[in-house]
Amino acid sequence: MGAEDDYKAKETKPQLGERWPHGGFRGGGGWISSDRVTSTYDLVEQMHFLYVRVVKARDLPPNPVTGSCDPYVEVKLGNYKGKTKHFDKKVNPEWKQVFAFSKEKIQSSILEVFVRDKDMVQRDDYLGKVVFDMNEVPTRVPPDSPLAPQWYRLVDRRGESKVRGEVMLAVWMGTQADEAFSEAWHADAASVQGEGVHSVRSKVYVSPKLWYLRVNIIEAQDVESQDKSQPPQVFVKSQVGKQVLKTKVCQTRTTNPFWNEDLLFVVAEPFEEQLVLTIECKVDPSKDEIAGRIVLPLNTFEKRLDHRAVHSRWFNLERFGFGVLEGDRRNELKFSTRIHLRGCLEGGYHVLDESTMYISDQRPTARQLWKQPVGILEVGILSAQGLVPMKPKDGRKTTDAYCVAKYGLKWVRTRTILDSLSPKWNEQYTWEVYDPCTVITLGVFDNGHLGGENSAGGKDSRIGKVRIRLSTLETDRIYTMSYPLLVLQPSGVKKMGELQLAFRFTCLSLANIIYLYGHPLLPKMHYLHPFTVNQVDSLRYQAMNIVAVRLGRAEPPLHKEVVEYMLDVDSHMWSMRRSKANFFRIVSLFSGVISMSKWLEEVCKWKNPITTMLVHVLFCILICYPELILPTTFLYMFLIGIWNYRSRPRQPPHMDTKLSWAEAVNPDELDEEFDTFPTSKAENIVKMRYDRLRSVSGRIQTVIGDMATQGERLQSLLSWRDPRATSLFVVFCLITAVILYVTPFKIIALVAGLVYLRHPRFRSKMPSPPINFFRRLPARADSML
Repeated sequence: MGAEDDYKAKETKPQLGERWPHGGFRGGGGWISSDRVTSTYDLVEQMHFLYVRVVKARDLPPNPVTGSCDPYVEVKLGNYKGKTKHFDKKVNPEWKQVFAFSKEKIQSSILEVFVRDKDMVQRDDYLGKVVFDMNEVPTRVPPDSPLAPQWYRLVDRRGESKVRGEVMLAVWMGTQADEAFSEAWHADAASVQGEGVHSVRSKVYVSPKLWYLRVNIIEAQDVESQDKSQPPQVFVKSQVGKQVLKTKVCQTRTTNPFWNEDLLFVVAEPFEEQLVLTIECKVDPSKDEIAGRIVLPLNTFEKRLDHRAVHSRWFNLERFGFGVLEGDRRNELKFSTRIHLRGCLEGGYHVLDESTMYISDQRPTARQLWKQPVGILEVGILSAQGLVPMKPKDGRKTTDAYCVAKYGLKWVRTRTILDSLSPKWNEQYTWEVYDPCTVITLGVFDNGHLGGENSAGGKDSRIGKVRIRLSTLETDRIYTMSYPLLVLQPSGVKKMGELQLAFRFTCLSLANIIYLYGHPLLPKMHYLHPFTVNQVDSLRYQAMNIVAVRLGRAEPPLHKEVVEYMLDVDSHMWSMRRSKANFFRIVSLFSGVISMSKWLEEVCKWKNPITTMLVHVLFCILICYPELILPTTFLYMFLIGIWNYRSRPRQPPHMDTKLSWAEAVNPDELDEEFDTFPTSKAENIVKMRYDRLRSVSGRIQTVIGDMATQGERLQSLLSWRDPRATSLFVVFCLITAVILYVTPFKIIALVAGLVYLRHPRFRSKMPSPPINFFRRLPARADSML
């Protein structure tokens, strides 16, 4: 298989759905007596697990020497052992912990649950055990209620006689659909130590609720500076968390400055930060002096859902320098500096934390403005194949992979499969869909926070990413796809493995989906009061930072490098490769027009006389019956659409290495793309790259200049910029108007068309007079410096 095919998405045929064998587990003793297919987890391959829930113990014997008991439970199944935490000096401990053992790895026919007493010096004391025969373990299938735990008497080492103490347990055979699955300690993660245990479990995260905070700084009164000889030059600095914005410096020197400037911040619920406003005076270009300060909790500001006016308020500022030590002097102040501002939390916007090209959610912040969902997206994250080893472990290289999916406000993270280049997750997740023209992003990462010696200060390495646009999916069809995980590295594009997914988009309301196609993607506030391009970029960056910080504070954390990769943090950075790719995208768009013009040129040159004659006949029919022109055009497009239906794409599109120019990219251009910002390269390399950037920009500048020149020539036809040219054109317009009034339009169109389609022997190779006239018109390029 060539690299070209290797980089393409392929369809797979996994065995999906929950299918239980006749008679349950191991051919007997189960509760399921017939084939059963459930739809809860129908997009993943079924995986069986033995679950052991250790609840608590009672009446455990104390150590005869110390007179106390430090108990813990060890669950043993063949070579796999799982331990609960131990309690100090407790004879009635409660653990409430679940252990899961994969059926594929079960080698033993008995399950042993030991209760031991932790001894810091000698070997841990044996208190008793409970033994289960694997053939007698019952099977549980949700939505059956959870299996009730029972008390079991402990027995001695030989299992012959009862000893003091009881332990409460529940043991059953289930699948990944079981409620206990996500919280379970998995036997294949037994090597994980300490806090790393939390990072191997599957979790669902919710993005923080983000708001735009709009603060309109209107004016201030009674601003005083230390220099009394002249009025101050004043500006306002606003800060929310790490976001700092400043107004322009008031141009006039005055104690009552006026700005009327909007400052925009991104804030998240719960509102932990505060708005800090300081009025500062410009002493000299490099020095500012603080004249007053005020701290406002974000709850001070009202929430608005539309563009209605918000009432402005005056706030008194604290005089800077009069702190706790000088508190008594505050009473001496006859007046204080005041600031006039208008602030609100905008609920009618959608706070963008991801690129608008790959947007997964477009709902406004305020829940009252949300519409009903139009569909359901179900994704089964099945497995990965052929992953590249990412880190050293015990003298060899390995990968501890997990998958993250992000759609709307909901992030999901599968459990980490340790030490496997072909991990099987088989986890299924569901999202509500409010707009089908959105994208779900899935990323695969190597877990670098497992608590071993390799994870000190480690990061979760990116393995690859997949995007699926929901509007490219047929409704109610199950797609089973294997996507190549492609990553661009300094050495070039590299395939890191394949991610196998099953997904289905279910339509809840076809009428609502059709209705959405005629409406804008973002809420109406984005169009009524739009942000500038710079504001959008800056606010998106702030929103990404807030989401990364909040998800990094969850337990287990979703780390910053993961969130940034999923949200395309570096998509705005300059890249020679991307510039080339976008240029050729534009070229390919014009290829249809170019091929059409070439075909017309061949018709005019009578390359194929039969085609030219047919075009003449069709042209004459349309001239005689002009009312047929529009119906014929739309009928032609209808026929093209129906003809193309046979060759319609059957799978959603995936990342294209050719389109991205990832295969043919120059090594130095790649090195530039992976350079830090600001640059960390040597001076001579930066010079060379800067010169190359100037040459590329020069070409772009020329093309844009040419387009502007053609537009300005059109304007100059009637602007009298060239008096003779405008005089000629005005006379031409008058003569043409008279001719068109007198002559029927059909005859004019017929003559013009026949002249255009005339035989080459009647053509000159020289440009036509209208083109020559147009090219001679002046443009404003003459006025450019």
